[in-house]
Parts: sequence; structure tokens; C-alpha cells
Amino acid sequence: MVIKVFVATSSGSTAIKKKQQEVVGFLEANKIDFQQMDIAGDEDNRKWMRENVPGEKKPQNGIPLPPQIFNEERYCGDFESFFSAKEENIIYSFLGLAPPPGTKETEKSDATGETEAHTEDKADEGAHEEAQSAQSPSEDQQESKEEHAASGEEEKQEEGEEKEEVEEQEES
Repeated sequence: MVIKVFVATSSGSTAIKKKQQEVVGFLEANKIDFQQMDIAGDEDNRKWMRENVPGEKKPQNGIPLPPQIFNEERYCGDFESFFSAKEENIIYSFLGLAPPPGTKETEKSDATGETEAHTEDKADEGAHEEAQSAQSPSEDQQESKEEHAASGEEEKQEEGEEKEEVEEQEES
């Protein structure tokens, strides 16, 4: 399976150039095999891209702008879809590829292949942790209580000093 990134090598738009560079740079950095397909210099590439972007993904004018990403013949998405998948750490499933071992996405895909018992164990762990946190305050909550108590003691001490001053003035 080959990822195809349709780009315009001679685009006048800096926004399009930046988006293309981000996609290509990410794929190179993660050693994901891909081919750049130039739509500016090759009419066949431009025609193929325009025909194979699904209708709901085309802009109102009907002409999709690069970068557009495909896995062989299967449409993966445009830059916005790519960016969202990257942010959610699901780029390999977005591209239709198996995630390499040790990636965050591998952990997510492993989670979907777990047995129900294992899933229930995790749910029980989460419920247990929530119950514990409800029973005992976190360190931050404890510190906040201690600070509040200390400031309350300071306020009481200040009030006591003010009363003593008032009483002294009344006596004299």
C-alpha cells in the first residue's frame, strides 16, 4: 500500500505550500512511505485527484485543493482531516496503515482488540481510583485546606489584636 499525497509544486498560495510541507514533513519524519503526486505539472494527476475526492469532501466550487491524501485508490482526507488525525494520535488508521509497535496509536488499537474481561478490569480500576479519590482528598486539595486553615488562624489572630487595641483605647 502506497500513500499518495497530491500536491501542487508550483502553487502561488503560501497557505497551501505550508499545508503540503506539513503533511510531507510529517510522513518523512515518521518514515511512512508515500509518493508525491504533482497536480500542477501533470494533468492526469490533477484529473484523477479531482475525480476521486468524494463529493461531500469537495468545497462549494467543486475543486478540491491540495494536499489531498489517498492510500492507493482509497481517499483518506484533506489537510484538515490529516491534522485532526495527527492531533488525536490516530494518523495510521487515518492513512489505513497498521501502526508500528510502541506508538500511542498501537496502544489505542490494542485497546479495541482487548477481551471484554480485560476491558471490564480497566473499568473496575477506574471506578476504584475514582472511589479512592472521592474518599481521600488529593494532595492539592489537602494543601488548599491547610492553607485555608492557616489563613483562617491568621485572620483570627489579627481580629484578636484589633480587639485588644480597641479595648486599650477604651480603657484610656
